[in-house]
Amino acid sequence: MDKKRVYTFGKGEAEGRSDMRNLLGGKGANLAEMNLIGVPVPPGFTITTDTCNEYYEKGKDAVVELLRPEVNKALAYIESVMGLKFGDVKNPLLLSVRSGARASMPGMMDTILNLGLNDEVLQGIIAKSGNERFAWDSYRRFIQMYGDVVMGLKPVNKEDIDPFEKIIEEIKEEAGVKLDNELSVDNLKELVGRFKKAVKEETGKDFPTSPEEQLWGAIMAVFDSWMNERAILYRKMEGIPAEWGTAVNVQAMVFGNMGETSATGVCFSRDAGNGENLFNGEYLINAQGEDVVAGIRTPQQITKIGSQRWAERAGIPEAVRREQYPSMEEAMPEIYKELNELQHKLELHYRDMQDMEYTVQEGKLWFLQTRNGKRTGHAMVKIAMDLMREGIITEEEALMRIEPNKLDELLHPVFDKKALLNARVLTKGLPASPGAASGQIVFFSEDATAWHADNKRVILVRIETSPEDLAGMTSAEGILTARGGMTSHAAVVARGMGKCCVSGAGAIQVDYKKRTLTVDGVVLHEGDYISIDGSTGNVYADRVETKAAEMDDDFRELMSLTNKYAKLKVRANADTPHDAQIARSFGAVGIGLCRTEHMFFEESKIRAMREMILAETAEGRLQALKKLLPYQQEDFRGIFRAMAGCPVTVRLLDPPLHEFVPHDENGQREMAETMGVSIDAIRQRVESLMEHNPMLGHRGCRLGNTYPEITYMQTRAIIGACLDLQEEGITCFPEIMVPLTGILYEFKEQERVIREAAEEIFKERGIRIDYKVGTMIEVPRAALTADRIASSAEFFSFGTNDLTQMTFGYSRDDIASFLPIYLEKKILKVDPFQVLDQKGVGKLVRMATENGRSIRPDLKCGICGEHGGEPSSVKFCHNVGLNYVSCSPFRVPIARLAAAQAQIEEDRNAAKK
Repeated sequence: MDKKRVYTFGKGEAEGRSDMRNLLGGKGANLAEMNLIGVPVPPGFTITTDTCNEYYEKGKDAVVELLRPEVNKALAYIESVMGLKFGDVKNPLLLSVRSGARASMPGMMDTILNLGLNDEVLQGIIAKSGNERFAWDSYRRFIQMYGDVVMGLKPVNKEDIDPFEKIIEEIKEEAGVKLDNELSVDNLKELVGRFKKAVKEETGKDFPTSPEEQLWGAIMAVFDSWMNERAILYRKMEGIPAEWGTAVNVQAMVFGNMGETSATGVCFSRDAGNGENLFNGEYLINAQGEDVVAGIRTPQQITKIGSQRWAERAGIPEAVRREQYPSMEEAMPEIYKELNELQHKLELHYRDMQDMEYTVQEGKLWFLQTRNGKRTGHAMVKIAMDLMREGIITEEEALMRIEPNKLDELLHPVFDKKALLNARVLTKGLPASPGAASGQIVFFSEDATAWHADNKRVILVRIETSPEDLAGMTSAEGILTARGGMTSHAAVVARGMGKCCVSGAGAIQVDYKKRTLTVDGVVLHEGDYISIDGSTGNVYADRVETKAAEMDDDFRELMSLTNKYAKLKVRANADTPHDAQIARSFGAVGIGLCRTEHMFFEESKIRAMREMILAETAEGRLQALKKLLPYQQEDFRGIFRAMAGCPVTVRLLDPPLHEFVPHDENGQREMAETMGVSIDAIRQRVESLMEHNPMLGHRGCRLGNTYPEITYMQTRAIIGACLDLQEEGITCFPEIMVPLTGILYEFKEQERVIREAAEEIFKERGIRIDYKVGTMIEVPRAALTADRIASSAEFFSFGTNDLTQMTFGYSRDDIASFLPIYLEKKILKVDPFQVLDQKGVGKLVRMATENGRSIRPDLKCGICGEHGGEPSSVKFCHNVGLNYVSCSPFRVPIARLAAAQAQIEEDRNAAKK
């Protein structure tokens, strides 16, 4: 028997259910589930995601033939439920065709509404509904969407407006109206005629009149949209595999544009921006769903409190609000009551915040979709913590609900309050996605991408965004739109990306051809600076200074929960006392990597460092090292003080030497004068230090073994700083790390110098402290001989940046020249310098850990490459049995959460066995 490709739903029955999202997509699975729990849903059918893959394997014609019998049967099912017939003139059924991947991809794929209309069916709609305006409005919408999505009638140049929108604007100007819903029946008739003419002129084809042809064209177009440019980009951003495919959902149309008792909208069971437990959303009377999300008309609020808050932000008096912008709660109280009850039912059923689309057709409420809502990082934490406190989900579920990388949004900057006192507010819009951003104005997605590549910070300004703007939104610091509400494309996508966004700033006028933004007579040009506040909706002239965000009680409670469940510890990479304090504030339990060479870049220190490197003799080096010793000891005191009571792993000097020496004539002359030698001598010494491959050259333990006086000085600085603090009553746990070990005897030679220097200072000071000596495993040979190295080393820290470089043979500095091609061709799935390569580099980590502990069972092991803050890499480290990961201070919360999730997953898997 051939496999089933089509699943029907309607009238409280469904062939699918919510746990079939892999096959039916998120939308299809939830449409089926809503039927099963008694939510009113227009009947329809879902074509499976597997069929999408067949479409790309076998081609359009083959898939149409495979689908035709099931689609015809499912179409008859819709007809029987609705009492209508597809293509019938007297009793016509119209359809919507929408995409629906298993992971939410808002606005990335295509939708077609009002399918099945032609000139004859139109007359049947008019006769049956008695509403000529509604029928012609639906017809023009259908031609516009089908012409765009299926027939490819789109703008040619980025400065051009959509060809259909251009015709609409022309007719509105001729009619002397501002809004689409103010067009008369005659205006709409003229629109339809001009639309058809434009399709014929631009495509060379007549607009199809056969409903069956229209349906198959729409289904295939949705499958095609799975591979459109914006969908591919979004999948890359979100890590969604291409092989998942998209489902196609075909439903009976219900109409929100049938007059004043009809409406359409989007709502959320909780606030997607800040997580507040407050039902909210927007609606438009006499409209269809695309009007809300496209931002063409600015919608009204569902709830009275939401409407009042919106009016207050906009400076609209309460009396005016009630008369001109009433909430649904006030204007349609019975519909609002039903909507409110059903949204609460759906949240309890799915046990998460829901994002819902609905239509009211002549006083009857229909739900078109529900899904777990996209939300900001702040809202994600608050909603999870609130649901846990309300008893709806458990602690473990609350932790598993949080996307680790999305915590980064909570650390986004906010505007400095002092700077805001002097900032000039240009205008105000809707606070669509929180955060603060300053940047140069750009008007087109391509420009945002290009300027960002040139290290410019930009704000993307659009009349309204569309899915084609995704690349530019990704590159921008923030997004500002003239149109659109809190559920417009810009708002929803920005929240999902963690980008600051202000939408619906109606006072701004955007001229794409002149590349200007005008507000109340003030003209700003492309490249001018503006600042936007996605938490208040304010738009400021020029740049406004930002400051670090402050953590709230929900975040602190979440972090406390991670401590309860995580076994893997999280340290930080920190080279200064300031970095160490930030790391401690984020809950780091130690420092896993203190890079001592980073301490020498200050002007006062780099001269002594250069003197040491350029010295021709040991005596000259010792003179320079005496100058460096107090600097090092002072820095170490600050770091150990900030991390009092916590272990601090200090890596001995590991620079490619040429990075520190002066390459310009002025710098070389300055060093010649300092050292009392000729500039030629300095120039020759600089040239002698140049290496063909400095990353594999004279650095790390090779440097320490060549010039043991460097290791000696650094050991005295580390131990001396700890002894100073111990006399103040501060406990220190120093761990001295030898970098770049590949041979046991390289390590043993450095260990000898370290221990001799430590013993010397202990005798001088008359006090002792405990300390450890270990090594960084970043050379493949060290991983392969870990059992030998562990005979001397007391701890291992895997430097996965260099270990990845040496295992792959990829230069960290040059990989950008071929990485994009490797990712595009799927030679590599991810950048191995961002996500740990578990099959190769990870195998070395696992093997070295196991072999090292076979010799030294108490061997402490961790990683300190940037992989230490990447969630999947953190989970791998947990599974391997490492003691800790170390990452940059601002990644510490992400690593802590990932560590807790790894333990919960392990416990769940164990419980299943």
